[in-house]
Amino acid sequence: MPLNRRTFLGASAAAGAGVAIAGGSAAPAAADGHGHGHGHGRPPKRYSFTVMGTTDLHGNVFNWDYFTDKEFDDKAHNDVGLAKISTLVDQVRREKGRRNTLLIDAGDTIQGTQLSYYYAKVDPITARRGPVHPMAQAMNAIGYDAAALGNHEFNYGIPVLRKFEEQCDFPLLGANALDAKSLRPAFAPYVIKRMRTPHGRDVKVAILGLTNPGIAIWDKANVGGKMVFPGLEEQAAKFVPRLRSMGADVVIVSAHSGSSGTSSYGDQLPYVENAAGLVAEQVPGIDAILVGHAHQEIPEYFVENKRTGKKVVLSEPLKWGQRLTLFDFDLVWEKGRWVVEKAGSRVLNSNTVEEDPKITGLLADEHEKVVAYVNQVIGTSTAAMTTAEAAWKDEPIIDLINVVQAETVKAALAGGEYAALPVLSQASCFSRTAQIPAGDVTIKDAAGLYPFENTLEARLLTGAQLRDYLEFSARYYVQTPVGAPVDTAKLTNADNTPDYNYDAVSGLTYEIDIAKPNGSRIVNLAFEGKPLDPAAQFVLAVNNYRASGGGNFPHVAGAKQLWANSEEIRNTIIAWVQAKGSVDSAQFASVDWRLTREGTPVF
Repeated sequence: MPLNRRTFLGASAAAGAGVAIAGGSAAPAAADGHGHGHGHGRPPKRYSFTVMGTTDLHGNVFNWDYFTDKEFDDKAHNDVGLAKISTLVDQVRREKGRRNTLLIDAGDTIQGTQLSYYYAKVDPITARRGPVHPMAQAMNAIGYDAAALGNHEFNYGIPVLRKFEEQCDFPLLGANALDAKSLRPAFAPYVIKRMRTPHGRDVKVAILGLTNPGIAIWDKANVGGKMVFPGLEEQAAKFVPRLRSMGADVVIVSAHSGSSGTSSYGDQLPYVENAAGLVAEQVPGIDAILVGHAHQEIPEYFVENKRTGKKVVLSEPLKWGQRLTLFDFDLVWEKGRWVVEKAGSRVLNSNTVEEDPKITGLLADEHEKVVAYVNQVIGTSTAAMTTAEAAWKDEPIIDLINVVQAETVKAALAGGEYAALPVLSQASCFSRTAQIPAGDVTIKDAAGLYPFENTLEARLLTGAQLRDYLEFSARYYVQTPVGAPVDTAKLTNADNTPDYNYDAVSGLTYEIDIAKPNGSRIVNLAFEGKPLDPAAQFVLAVNNYRASGGGNFPHVAGAKQLWANSEEIRNTIIAWVQAKGSVDSAQFASVDWRLTREGTPVF
């Protein structure tokens, strides 16, 4: 869809250059008696304010898990959702004075729950007289001042994102989301807020938004030819001096980018994926960075700027509204301007408060609609299936994903040049709590098996490349010598490899020898009972995340694309179950891979 240049650039320029009054009268901060060169023995003028931050909300308003259809809970008894965040925000505003606070977000807002999916796809906000997105309603009611764009904002296409932007009472910021033709920012790059002090001198707070350059790869189908996403450091270096020259006393970056300086995409990504720390280190003039994307909890982390030696404070609140970051700034009036004397951060836990009834009441109807939607029965299953042991055993529930993907790709290639090639399929255990019950199967059961909005592709690979692919995947297991006890709680996730970056491949048979070192674990790799021919060609049914380089698996991102579609794999599974009416695991389940040590099965 062509972008509307008027709204595209006009709104951006207005919001980008806009200055909003955020402050009012405030109680003067106590003077500490340090002269700071003020002379005449008078105490210096001081002012303190707080910036609150969330990130990676991923469509969570209620403390609810739509995949299990019950209140959210995890091992640490975290809670989720904007309704909880709202209560924390109210507490901070009461304590500090509303006029001495700002509230910002670091992106990944409109994707992740069935609530957000429903209003993008089932009852879309883009429809004529369509609904207002629940995340826009909640964030408007809470009173956000700005939010950076996350990579998942682009999952449903630019029209959905633009409609969401229109529905928000605050700007969506992305200084490195550029119009592909003009190379001008496609969204507001920044916003400047004024904090009124008791001293007649406002504090100008600039909030610069930066998003993830990986969008160009991960959502190529949605942004290709329309937007480009240069590196965070490059764009911060352009904008921070500009903001300072415009009189910004405090510069805060809201960055949808982790702090580690690494990329999970290897050479596929031309810019660093997790660049927030590098921005702090390389770009002078930044006081604080709200970090997003990595789903880590970082209460307070200081990075020294290499050019100035000044320390920049970074904080990342835990995903889904589990934490709220507080940046506290103490300013002093020096030589005719406000100077940040001290900045620190901490996080508040949303499980310490109740949900704000203002928010739950506002969206009760939307919540009930989505609960009814996910409980629709789409078929039956002859047996119960679960992912509880799927991280170390070939389980029927993962075979279900693979059979759906393989059949879909076979049908798509039928009658074409590659129709005769065997189709293999990759799948991961995305959640260890997913289950398909015996009896009625609902949308939530199928959706819980595949919680991501990935789409399906077909890529051409050789036997030798598939061996490399499986060897790479097998790094997921901790090397465990023959005779040593095997504890499943410690066997997986070697080197912090997440479950979604371990792939089982169906259509081949193989063993993974966990006693062997990485790179030599795949044993007895065979196709149709014969050792795999390194030169043989295969079609791999693969999700777009993996095909675009996600997880940095070898060969697949550079492999020839034979087919791709825009339908989510989750919906393909739902449609497959609906079409079959009954799921019988006996028809597709088989043990194609197992963990061994010197030929002896581990389980």
